[in-house]
Amino acid sequence: MNQWQIGSVKITRIVEIEINGGTRFILPDATRDACLPIDWMQPHFMDSKGNLIMSVHALVVDTGTRRIVVDTCIGNDKQRTIQAWSNLQTEFLNDLEHAGYPRETIDTVMCTHLHVDHVGWNTMLVNDEWVPTFPDARYLVAKDEWKYWESNEEPGQVQVMSDSVQPIAQAGLMDLVDESHNLCEEVYLEPTPGHTPGHVSVHIHSEGQHALITGDCIHHPVQMTNPHWCSSADYDQKQGLTTRNQLLEKYADNDTLIIGTHFATPTAGHIRSLGEGKYWLDVN
Repeated sequence: MNQWQIGSVKITRIVEIEINGGTRFILPDATRDACLPIDWMQPHFMDSKGNLIMSVHALVVDTGTRRIVVDTCIGNDKQRTIQAWSNLQTEFLNDLEHAGYPRETIDTVMCTHLHVDHVGWNTMLVNDEWVPTFPDARYLVAKDEWKYWESNEEPGQVQVMSDSVQPIAQAGLMDLVDESHNLCEEVYLEPTPGHTPGHVSVHIHSEGQHALITGDCIHHPVQMTNPHWCSSADYDQKQGLTTRNQLLEKYADNDTLIIGTHFATPTAGHIRSLGEGKYWLDVN
């Protein structure tokens, strides 16, 4: 479990699964030979053979008056097209409670987008029925994101919507928000489209300190040195590249803590310039 303090706001990472290798279907350009020369990624984000290391985790943003879960991973008991993600049986909810956040105490769930590994714990299986995992929370989704996926007929996504998104809407717990929505005084959204039409990142600010939870506009830190390595899961790779370049330029060489939604431990750091539109993540 990692924790960071941004002014009076505490951010806690709850890991569902960690992945070493097997990520090239997401970043096809990130071959071992192409990654090995990028030595700053070792040992945290790449192993000695050039395999990328990634994580699927949720982030709890605790302002003292609000408890916000950003992205809800894959979930247990879900049948998925990615075999390694199908029918998981993890200790995610126990880990969340042990961190001090029983599911009944969460008041907000913010999904940066509606892909399979960001909405899974929206629901849990109870008596063969998918019910809201966080019964006292409002679930927030960007309007453009909902509009796109509500009518999408991709088989895998239809299943994801059926068991992890639509039950929330049917329970009356979903709020559709603008891509620049203010969740509270300390937390607001930043539009970061391209990976999906309504993809957002989450900005936290308190007492002069700042952090940004990326979502999937940057899947892996290797994309800081090679921004043109686009994800195979991107809805619009050209838009995704533009978004990524803008984000890297905006936050390079300042004190904003970047917290990657799939970055392996230590997960957070500061973007530093290498020149010529290339960057790296300083975790020290």
